[in-house]
Amino acid sequence: MKALIIKQPWIDYILEGKKTWEIRGCKTNIRGQIELIQSGSGLVVGSCEIVDCKELTLEDYACNSDKHNIAEITTLPYKRTYAWIIANAKRYNIYRKYKHPQGAIIWVNL
Repeated sequence: MKALIIKQPWIDYILEGKKTWEIRGCKTNIRGQIELIQSGSGLVVGSCEIVDCKELTLEDYACNSDKHNIAEITTLPYKRTYAWIIANAKRYNIYRKYKHPQGAIIWVNL
């Protein structure tokens, strides 16, 4: 199972259903169920599905702030900016520890 590492407060927004686009500087071909790791915690805290990935224009990014919770947009955050589209996020009642591999910054294989 793949797990995506996400920083605060973004992971909370995803798990609360307030964020359905994870903004990244690279595309992903991964689809389906993944687990979510809270960055710096050593814990798997939830899961979601990645249902799509699309490259964003500045207009796409600015007009969809309700999907990614970023305000005051004047530029794209990356040279090529992508929305990893998320659905069915859920927070686990009991978090579990995992062993973080050295150098992992986006994905971890669990």
